[in-house]
Amino acid sequence: MFSFEGFVRINTFLVAVYRVAYLNLLWLATTLLGLGLLGIGPASYALAAYLDRWLRCGETPPVARAFWRHARHRPWRSTLVAWILLAAGGVVVGNLFLAPHWSVRAANLGALAVLAVTASYVYPVMAATDLPTVPRQLAAALLIGFGSLHRTVLGATVVGLTTWLLWQYALPLLVLFGVGIPAFATGLVTRQVFRGLTAESAADAPRSPLRVQTIRHPGGPGIRTALRSGGPRPDGPRPDGPRPDSPGSDGPGSGGPGSDDPAPPTPHTATPHLTEGTAP
Repeated sequence: MFSFEGFVRINTFLVAVYRVAYLNLLWLATTLLGLGLLGIGPASYALAAYLDRWLRCGETPPVARAFWRHARHRPWRSTLVAWILLAAGGVVVGNLFLAPHWSVRAANLGALAVLAVTASYVYPVMAATDLPTVPRQLAAALLIGFGSLHRTVLGATVVGLTTWLLWQYALPLLVLFGVGIPAFATGLVTRQVFRGLTAESAADAPRSPLRVQTIRHPGGPGIRTALRSGGPRPDGPRPDGPRPDSPGSDGPGSGGPGSDDPAPPTPHTATPHLTEGTAP
C-alpha cells in the first residue's frame, strides 16, 4: 500500500501535469486572439514568466490571472522578439529548400539549430533578468544555451522522445502539451543556470556595500566619513596621531599615567577616517 508521502507525490505530479496543460491552452488562446503575429510574443513571455516563478521560486499563483498579467507586462518587446525570430527562421528555412549547393544547406542547418536554441531561452531570459535591450537578451539566450550545452542537449532529447511518443500513441495530447512540454523542459534548465549564476554573484560580491555615515562629536559639528559597513577596523594609528584622551599618551591633560590633569574637551574638528578600499 502507498504511504501518505506517496500519495502526496502523486498529487503533486498530477497537479503539475494539470498546470502545464492549462498553461499550454492559455498560450494557444492568447496566440489565436492576437492573430498569431501579435499574440505569439506576449503568450510566450507569459508562459516563460509563469514557469520561471514556479520552478525557480516555488510560486504558484492562480494560473489564468498570473498568465494574463504577464502577457500584458511587456507586449511590444516580446512581440518584437517574436518577429525577429520568425523573420530569421523564414530566411533560414527558405535557404534550406532553395539553396543549390549542399554546403549552403549545411550552413543554414547549423543556423537553424542556433536559432532554435535562441528562441528556447530568450523568453526565460526576459522573464528572469533585467537586461535592457533586445540584442542583449538575444545574446544572453545564446550564451545560456551553448554555455550549458549538456543540459540543452539532454532537454532537447527528452522533449523529442516525448513528442514522438505522443505523436505515435496519443496524438490528441499534443494539443494539450505541444508547447507546454518544451517550455517546461526549458524552465528546468534555466532554473539550474540562474541559481548557479545567483550563487556565483553572491560569492563574488563584496562583503558589504559602501555607505556614508555622519558622526557627531559632543559640542562639535558633524563629520561625514566613508565607512564600509561590517568591514574590518583599520590597523595602526589614526592619521592625526593618537587621541589626546587615549590611555598611554603622556603629557599635560592627557589623562594618562603620571598626569593628574583632567583631559581637555574633545576638539571640534578631526580628520575623517577612511577604511581600506575607499577613496578619500
